Amino acid sequence: MGADLKDFEPWLALWTLVPEGDVMSMPVTRSRLLPVRAGEQAAMLKLAHSADERRGASIMAWWDGQGAAPVLAFQDQALLMLRAPGGALVPMVQAGRDEAATAILCQVVARLHAPRGSAPPTAPPLDDLFAALLQSTDPTLAGARGVASSLLETSRDPVLLHGDIHHGNVLDFGALGWLAIDPWGLVGERAYDYANIFPNPDLASVTPDRVAARLSQIAKTAELEPARLRAWAHAHAGLSAAWHAQDGTDPAAPRAMLAILEAS
Repeated sequence: MGADLKDFEPWLALWTLVPEGDVMSMPVTRSRLLPVRAGEQAAMLKLAHSADERRGASIMAWWDGQGAAPVLAFQDQALLMLRAPGGALVPMVQAGRDEAATAILCQVVARLHAPRGSAPPTAPPLDDLFAALLQSTDPTLAGARGVASSLLETSRDPVLLHGDIHHGNVLDFGALGWLAIDPWGLVGERAYDYANIFPNPDLASVTPDRVAARLSQIAKTAELEPARLRAWAHAHAGLSAAWHAQDGTDPAAPRAMLAILEAS
């Protein structure tokens, strides 16, 4: 076994898994993935790199396949989940079917937020996520900072949030439908889980017409106050721009969102 594959070996033995591909590394979280066969099922074995990612495994298990990929087993840093036979929503958007993709995202979020019979796993408050924006001294983010502060101070409709809903984190699971993967897990206002849809999947999606269309569609579908949803999109765009500044990466999409929202 290669060095990377050796890290998976205890879990391959524990759950009687057969590797079916190469080890993949997630660029932001640095967690690693390995396609495997679990009996007759195609599955994905994930080794979390951080405590946040480990928390995501317990949240996925709590969702129990309702809106999220079914979890077959999890222990410590290892998560074994069903593997999606299909892809993500990005090609649908690129083919001009943005309304259909947005509808799917809304359906998935609604399922994740649906009431369940047991208490959810413990998760940090949404306020913690906004530290990068709230502590930023960038004057161009002053408007977004003010919006975020106001929203967090007047938070409503608290739920266990996925925290990173976008077109690459919702996959086609065939007969099971479209399901989410890779949650961050936070407790906060449900509207936030729709905010990350707007600057995704790429810069080409961030136009005044498309932002307006998504605002209208999401607000209606999710039964959200349009002004409140718009405010969360504004706050999230500021947060994303602050993250890019910290990481030294391209902030084009969130900056385009900020320009659109602050110009109208």
